[in-house]
Parts: sequence; C-alpha cells; structure tokens
Amino acid sequence: MTVRIATYNVENLFRRPEVFRVADEQDREKILRDFNTLVDLLDKEVYSDDDKARIAGLVKEHRAFDIDPETRGPIFVNQLKGSGAKLFTQSGDPDDPVIKVVAKGRTKWSGWAELVRGDLSLESIRNTARVIKEVDADIVVTVEVEDRLTLERFNEQIVGGVPGGKPYPFNMLIDGNDRRGIDVGILSRHPITSVRSHIFDIRNGSTDRLFSRDCPEFEIALGGTPLWILGNHFKSQIGGGGSLRLDQARRVREIYEAALDRSDRVIVAGDLNDSPTSDPIKHLLAAGLQDAMSHPSYDDELPGTHGTATNPKDKIDYLMFSPELFDRVRNVEVERRGVWAPNTFPHFDTVTSRLTQASDHAALFADLDL
Repeated sequence: MTVRIATYNVENLFRRPEVFRVADEQDREKILRDFNTLVDLLDKEVYSDDDKARIAGLVKEHRAFDIDPETRGPIFVNQLKGSGAKLFTQSGDPDDPVIKVVAKGRTKWSGWAELVRGDLSLESIRNTARVIKEVDADIVVTVEVEDRLTLERFNEQIVGGVPGGKPYPFNMLIDGNDRRGIDVGILSRHPITSVRSHIFDIRNGSTDRLFSRDCPEFEIALGGTPLWILGNHFKSQIGGGGSLRLDQARRVREIYEAALDRSDRVIVAGDLNDSPTSDPIKHLLAAGLQDAMSHPSYDDELPGTHGTATNPKDKIDYLMFSPELFDRVRNVEVERRGVWAPNTFPHFDTVTSRLTQASDHAALFADLDL
C-alpha cells in the first residue's frame, strides 16, 4: 500500500489577522509584541496604577477602542455589551480620546483583547484547495488554521467544491493556546484513532512572558501498525526566536522518543521555521529522524519551501521520518504552484498576485510504501 503524506502551511483558510498584512517586519513584530503585553496585563488579578496606564496607552496607540472597520487598528478590546462592567471609558475627541481604565482587575470586567481579522480573497481560498487537490495526499498536516470548525468548513465546502476535489472523510484540530488562531490540524483519508495535545510553556526572556504553542499528536489507523504524526508550528523568525525554537525542538524530541516506545512509525511534520543547519533542526535530526528532502528521490533544484525557495534558508517546512519509515520512502516532491513567484517557478493560472496566492509556503509531500 502506498500512502502519500503532506505538510502544508495554509496561512489561514478564510480570515487572517490584519497584522500579518503589515509589510514592515519591525512594525509587525511591535504590534504582536504589544498585543501579547496587553493580554498579559489584562490577565492580572489586580491592576496597579502603572498597569492601568500601560493598558490605556496600548489601547489608544493601537485604536483598540475603535469599532469602525474603516478606522480601527490591528487590535480590538471587546467589552461585552450589557455586562455593565467595563475595562475602560473614553471621552473627548472620538479620534483622539482620553482612555481611562476603570476596572480594578480581570474579574471586574467582561471581555477580551483580540487581533482584528480580515477576510482572505475567495480566489486565494480556492487556490489553497487547488494545492491540496493537486497534491492528492492521503494525509495532510495543515498549519496555521483558525479553528476546528473552520477546517471542517474548508474541507467540505472548498476542497469538495474545486473541480475534481473530494473532501477528506476525517479531519481534526484541537484548538491550541496561541492567541492568533494559527493552530495545527489534519485532513486524512484514514481514520484518526486518537489525538493528544502537548502544550509548550516556554519563557521568552525578551518580553518576560509565557509563550505557548502546542504539539498535537495524531494516531492514524493504517491496517496493522498505526502512524503517529506530531504536527508542529515553531516560533516565527520575526524578532529572532532561535532559543524558543530550540526549546520547542527539545520538547518535540522527547515526544518523538516516547512515541517510538509505542510504534516505530513516527513522523514529525509542519512549519519548523528554521533551516536544516540550525540548532533546532539539528537537534531533531540527532534523534534519528530523517528529513524527507534529503531522500535521493528529491531531485528539485530549488532547496526551499517558502517564498522563492532559492536559498537553503527558505527551507522551513519539514516531513521528518523515523528510520523505519524513511526506509519506506519512495518519492518526495514539493508543490509550488500555489505560491506567487513568477520569476522563479510556474504557478496556477488562477494565482495572479500575492493577494490571490494560496500561501507563501509550498506543500511538501512524500510517498511511502507501507
């Protein structure tokens, strides 16, 4: 039996935080850093005067008070209507208001802070489905998915709606701890018999806050011996993050080695956001995992999986196989036609710009003789 396994960072399926559209990396990183700071402040049981001043400053700086979609900022504080318990009040000029935090702590108001989301273009959504249809994998690890219901809706309505497309009979996603809705899910033609979610709580020294991401572990029934797939999305390279990715790699290695006690068929897959020569990737490979793109059957002259893919550092998406599985690999390929890189490689005729590209990640897949 030949089984095709793929990993694909879809960069959200229907809606994406507007902050990810900010072109300047430093500006984008500042917004994300400010958002995390705001959430951490809001989670405090009691707000000090300094906390209140910082909250008010962030709310005003990012127009988190503004409900108008034409003028709002990238962050919004949703104060639930009718609750009678507010975080802040605003007065004066609506465009330049005075923000006053009136809540004494987290339990004294109802609501939350969120990243403002914008709709992706319909053509972009359909192109994502076209990539999945063309790859035609039996199992697809999907990275950067909003939530479980979104994955199901995309599978049924979009994948099943493109010409020749068929929805997958099984899909799963456990909502994670990342506040941006960029979770890891799976589409499968084989039954998903169990799911575990391993939570990472890693101290980020630069901002002195807890950074949480998850490593879902999917058990896939394939007749006799099941597959265990560890889906991952490591910390972005924006702002560095190398030490966090190394911490994640250490934890994933522990999970991988524990999975080997149950089965010799284990896969680590996803967007690991680092190059093959980086410490996090070397740490995983040192455990005996084998990178699919190191297989002799991979003959693509481009070394990367992201963007133009011309630089070895552009390889950030991985299928890593346990030794028993790597011996069963027969073919490895990368589907790039959903990426807008017209001067480097061909794309679908429906990909006409960055706005209509499926993702700036290619889909990596491998065929295994099981």
